[in-house]
Amino acid sequence: MLLIYLLIVNVLTFIVYGVDKWKAHRGRWRVPEAMLLGLAALGGSVGAWLAMQKFHHKTQKKKFRYGVPLLFVLQVAAVVLLVNMLIRH
Repeated sequence: MLLIYLLIVNVLTFIVYGVDKWKAHRGRWRVPEAMLLGLAALGGSVGAWLAMQKFHHKTQKKKFRYGVPLLFVLQVAAVVLLVNMLIRH
């Protein structure tokens, strides 16, 4: 169940980052940065990082350049702790 959630949130995050980049090129309404980071924080850090690399989007902003990888590390740590707790019970 967790893997399905992570797959969905990462695909969604990747798409939203791509849409935001597309809108940026056309001078249209943008996705708020708080939403972009929020999606990464909700488990979409891999999708966010991949989108940043593919679309060259938000890579110059420190809160994204350092924040998204930090969120990834925290998410991996949380999953490791969760799996360890489940194994011990």
